[in-house]
Formats: sequence, structure tokens, C-alpha cells
Amino acid sequence: MNKNEIADVLLEIATLLELQGENPFKVRAYQSGARVLEGMEEADLARLVAAGELRSVKGIGEALAEKITTLHATGGLPFVEKLRAAVGPGLVELLEVPGLGPKKIRALHERLGVDSVAALAAACTAGKVAELEGFGAKTQEKLLAGVRNREAYGRRHLWWDAAELAGAILTGLRALPAVRRAEAAGSLRRGLETVGDLDFIVAAEDPAPVVAWFVAQPGVREVTAHGDTKASVRFETGLQADLRLVPAEQFAFTLHHFTGSKEHNVQLRQRALARGWSLSEWGLTPVGGADTRPPPVGSEEDLFRALGLAFIPPELREGRGEIEAAERGELPRLLTAGDTRGAFHNHTAASDGRNTLAEMAAAAGALGWEYLGIADHSKSSFQARGLHEDRLLAQVDEIRALNGSGRCPVRLFAGTECDILPDGSLDFADDILARLDYVVVSVHSAFGQDEATMTARLIRALEHPAATMLGHLTGRLLLRREGYAVDVGRVIDAAVANGVVIELNANPWRLDLDWRHWRRAAERGLLCAINPDAHDTAGLEHVRAGVNAARKGWLGPEQVITTWPLARIEAWLARRRGGPPV
Repeated sequence: MNKNEIADVLLEIATLLELQGENPFKVRAYQSGARVLEGMEEADLARLVAAGELRSVKGIGEALAEKITTLHATGGLPFVEKLRAAVGPGLVELLEVPGLGPKKIRALHERLGVDSVAALAAACTAGKVAELEGFGAKTQEKLLAGVRNREAYGRRHLWWDAAELAGAILTGLRALPAVRRAEAAGSLRRGLETVGDLDFIVAAEDPAPVVAWFVAQPGVREVTAHGDTKASVRFETGLQADLRLVPAEQFAFTLHHFTGSKEHNVQLRQRALARGWSLSEWGLTPVGGADTRPPPVGSEEDLFRALGLAFIPPELREGRGEIEAAERGELPRLLTAGDTRGAFHNHTAASDGRNTLAEMAAAAGALGWEYLGIADHSKSSFQARGLHEDRLLAQVDEIRALNGSGRCPVRLFAGTECDILPDGSLDFADDILARLDYVVVSVHSAFGQDEATMTARLIRALEHPAATMLGHLTGRLLLRREGYAVDVGRVIDAAVANGVVIELNANPWRLDLDWRHWRRAAERGLLCAINPDAHDTAGLEHVRAGVNAARKGWLGPEQVITTWPLARIEAWLARRRGGPPV
């Protein structure tokens, strides 16, 4: 196991111990041990383990050192397995309900016997939770709403998770001898932020072995349909996948039909009818006595061309003006993952990240990026170990030293994710902010403010001269939490007026600002930064999810500053700061 995987196990142990009511000092020891590991270089951990010197590290005692060594060497730990069995999956599942932490779960379990989400829902419905000391009617109402939302959200899955599974299946399908063509369709192909199920369209000479391979995939919990040319399975994650096999000559039509969206397909069918053809998943055919024979179609490009249109990328097929734009030849040159040259909203182990500054820089270099911005949390985000002024300035010095060393694979920029306080003021004084290359301003508290108050709060922050970009505008967490009440249009206007960039937070749980706002916002002059909000090296790759969302928002490279080359970024930041590059 690597250091972050070991840290995850230590944090899991801490949670399980807390659910058991273990001594708080023991719980904190595991939490602290995880933080110590996150702040280490991977090579240092390997060296200390090999030398048996883990105990020399402050915060790691004998028992913790033994467990870390075992995990590092074997990838397993009997101690945690026993804990999991003792606590039971139902109590751990309760942690998925918003507003419930280990202490409240333990209280519910001890006083009401609640040991699952279903049991919690029953206790809330019966009014028993409201009667408990420390809970009350409002808490009961929120918990019940959380259970209901969890059930509703459970029917959908993050695009990132669905894409990972779909990618493996597509690779396998394309490797089968009988398969001529294979593609994923549906909301996954259109790049929607959440996906209900997976659709695979396959052209194959002999369907039987393809179907047999599909239903035998690892992780399949249930085969819900198994026919000659169709199959459906449900994976252990709850995600359903449907396979459709068609003749090669039908492939383009079926792929287009099952890619959708419904609104796009309806408009395209109407366009076909105006030309005397019926368009369906099976093909183009003359209707109403028309003698106009449709041209041959072997690809989606051919299909759009037959209807007098430029090819419409799947991400744009939402019935939101893409057909009219294709007819006029005005579809944008959409952003691609290869356009990315850097990102600005990233965290290190100095706050709540999992990797050191040097590790994050190395990972950005490995992605081929030219620059990386570091924006650890500010002091008011105490829950994220936010940096006070002295720690922030020490990090700035470290970044300057790395840039000057000649050993850093990317140009590092020193920033902060500065909390927007409830009144709209910023978490650091002006003289501190002036020492930085850029400032991301974000809301992390007082989510319950009404729309007018929250909107005014954000606008005040955007009017601060030090504000460079606004982080996760609505604060939403997909499938977990709705965004707070805010007038997005007014905030966009304020950002444009003050020359502030709004990020498209590429974390798969956020994708905020939502793609539905970007086309109009960009037309008003708003610039975008696709930021992964990375909390570890792997998180940098989430930029790909942000690119998907940007494509759905009709964005091209010129509207996304994180595609700009280093020299242009340096000049732009210098202008924002009112002085020469630092």
C-alpha cells in the first residue's frame, strides 16, 4: 500500500473506533497518524519502514508503527477486519446520511437500537428521534429528508465512476474477435454530470459470444436480461448496463438514437420528416410516398450531413440550439483534455490534502502541464486545517524556493483558497493577500443564508481587488447536497464587471459552476478556469471531468484560462495584481 491508502485505513479505524465509543485520545491518535503520513514523501515512508524507524516520527507510536508497517508490506490488517465485523455495515452506512457523524450514530444506536438507514427512517417517522436529548424536531426533519434524498440520489451515479466502469467494458468489447465496432451511448456519452445507467452499442458478426462475455463481467451482481442480441446486468455498485447488438449498417443510427437526448432526437426526426424521411434507431426511410432515397449512412457524420448539418458532438445534443448552430456552421471548436496546461485550485498536506507540495508538482509535470497553482485553505476553514498567516507565508517562501531551484517540473504559483466570511469579507488581510500570485475566494460556511444575503456576500467578495477567481459558486455536492440559494446570474455579472474568473470545479462531486450556465456566461465575457480542487495527486486527473462539463457548456480553449500557455498566464496574473510577475 502507498501512504495515502494506508492513511485511508487509519481514518477508517478511527471512524470505527468512534462508532464503538472508544476513548477519544485513541481515535485522535489514528487521525493524527493519517495526517502525518499524508505530509510525508512516499520515498521517506518506504525508507523508514525498511529501517524500522517509523517510531522516530513525531505522532507515530509503537502500535501505530506496527500497523503501518504491516499495511505497507501486505496491504491488509487483521485488526481492521475485526473492527469492521464488530461494528457492522449498517452503522457505517448511516455515515452517508447528511448531518450524522459517529457520535450521533452511536447515540441513536444505544438509545433507539438504530442500526441501519431503514431503522433510522422508521425512528424518524415514529417521532422517536425528536424526543432524544441533543436531537429535536428540526434535526429529525433534516435526517428524514437526508434519507429520502439518499434514496433518490441512489438511482444515479457520478459520471466519473460510470466512465471508469464503461471504459473497462469498452476495452474488453473492442478486443473480442466478433466485434467490429463498439461505443458507449446515453447520458455517459453526452457527458452529463450523473448517469442513470450504461448503454453499449455493438456491431458484431456473431452476437452470442459477445453477450456471453458481457454477462460474465467481474462485479456483476445480477443478470436481468439475456437474449440473442440484448443483455442487461446490474453491478455491485447498483449501476445497470445494457448491451445492444446490431448489424454494422445499422450501427450509426442506433448509436445516435441511444445517445440522445430525447429533445435532440425529436428535433432531428422532425428535420428528417421535412425531407421526406423517417429517422429511427433502424435507419432513414422514405415516408408519405416520397421518392427521395436517403444517401448511404455509415457513420454519425454521414447522418448529420444527410440532414444538412455539421457533425454535432455528443455533449451538445441536449436540444438547446445545437441543431440551429450546426445548420449555420456556427458550432464552437470545443475544448479537449489535451488543451489543459495547468490548474489553480489544488491542495497539499499543509491543509486537508494528501500529498506534499513536491509530490503535487511532480504529478502535474507527469501530466504534461506547464504550471500548477497551490490554494490551500485559509484559517477560518479549521475543519480543513486551514493555514494561518505564518504557515501561508512559509508556504509562499517554499514555492518561491522550488521555482528558483530549477528542479521543479512545473511553474508553481502561490495562492490560497480564501474563505468568504458570512458578511462577504475575506479571511486574510490585504497585506497578506498582496504577497500571493492569485486568490481563489470560496464559501465554506453559513450555507443557510437566504438568496439575497448569499448573493450580496459573493458579490462583495468579487469586488475585492485581490480576488482572482471564485471557487465552486453554488457549493453543491452532486448526489449529496443541493447548492445554497444564490442568484447565479447576478454573481456572473459581478464577476465579469470585476474581471474575476469563475472556476468550473472539476471534482466529480461538484462540477460547479453547472454546465447549463456556461454558454450564456461566456457570451457575456466570463472567463473560466477548470480546476480539479485536487486533494491528492490522483485528483489532478479530475480535470477530465471538468473538460466534459465545459464541452457541454459550449466552451472552447480561448474561454478557459487553464489552457493558456505559461507566458500568457504570467502576464495575466501580473496585470491582475497590478505589477510585474513574481
